[in-house]
Amino acid sequence: MRPIRSFIPTLGIVLGLWTASSAWAQAPVYQSERGPYRVVTVVDGLQDPWSIAFLPGGEMLVTEKPGRLRIVRDGVLQPEPITGTPEVRYGGQGGLMDVVLHPDYESNRLIYLSFSKPNEDGSQGTTAVVRGRLEGNRLENVEEIFEAKAWSRTGGHYGSRLAFDAEGYLFITVGDRQASPAMATAYQHPAQDLTNHQGTVIRLHDDGSVPADNPFVGRADALPEIWSYGHRSPQGLAIHPETGDIFLSEHGPQGGDELNLILRGRNYGWPVIGYGTNYGGARLFSTREVEGMEQPLQHFTPSIAPSGLMVYTGDRFPEWKNSVFMGGMAHPQVARLPLVGSGEGLYVGRMERPPLMFGFGRVRAITQGPDGLIYIAIDDRRGGGLTPIVRLEPADGTPAGG
Repeated sequence: MRPIRSFIPTLGIVLGLWTASSAWAQAPVYQSERGPYRVVTVVDGLQDPWSIAFLPGGEMLVTEKPGRLRIVRDGVLQPEPITGTPEVRYGGQGGLMDVVLHPDYESNRLIYLSFSKPNEDGSQGTTAVVRGRLEGNRLENVEEIFEAKAWSRTGGHYGSRLAFDAEGYLFITVGDRQASPAMATAYQHPAQDLTNHQGTVIRLHDDGSVPADNPFVGRADALPEIWSYGHRSPQGLAIHPETGDIFLSEHGPQGGDELNLILRGRNYGWPVIGYGTNYGGARLFSTREVEGMEQPLQHFTPSIAPSGLMVYTGDRFPEWKNSVFMGGMAHPQVARLPLVGSGEGLYVGRMERPPLMFGFGRVRAITQGPDGLIYIAIDDRRGGGLTPIVRLEPADGTPAGG
């Protein structure tokens, strides 16, 4: 499969910050292959926003990586964060990360948070998941349901994306924790070792217990939580609400970012196979294909540094239906790739050129709102700067709520 080349714009694009009420009239129009759209600021003033989830009443939950869970009501970011969230190991790529609602949230009010968990003295961290009941401005009855066997002193490759499928199973991504790769020892790398959680996708019941039909249940040489393995830094996870297909985007080393279709028990090859090079340009892989290891649906060189992933099924952009949207943090952009078919016969079409929102800022999270619009969290590359959540709206229709 040919790598996707980066798009270099001929005009710089600057994101203006508008209030939600007046933004639509002022926002310039951008042209995509399938029609015009606007980029409208929904809320501003967030520090390292990492994930977005919508409550049934229309409020928006947003995680901030330093450890805060924020809520947006009626378009206004509430000044006080939600209390009861776990202590996080903040720094590098770690902190408070994903937030998702339980499929039966309206009856049980449970939300799930992933985060980088510190050890007692803070010298190491791992990926962990808690759930708690949201009552007003507080999380109550918070319990940890998963702690990855992926402890490391490094501050990166936590993974941490969460998603529920239609049957109520919870999927969790865990990165390889920056374990060093080398051709001579590729098969001994932690991401190829099923006795730890590094470089895996995890599948659990909603309470953290292990489903009996997980692929490695009963094996003495494997952890039962593992659904797939051989991943590097999986920072995007999305489940197609109609087909059930599980999509994962992950960072390659230097180039070779991947979009993968996640299948039960499969090995996705890191660091035995891949399409990038080691940092500095040194050769990293002896081959790109090995029997028994999965090929990506698409790979990206130069890197776009994917974070945030969504399958669009809404009605506000009918020409974008059944497409995967990937956020990019390098050459900041939103990449759209159409989907054809499902399962192992699935085909991913050509990435839209130019990509959407090219140059607006690092896209950390992307999600479809209950109004069928596309909501995007932008973060600050340097860390600490305040950034917005924006949404894409059709330019030839009426503004949301208008």
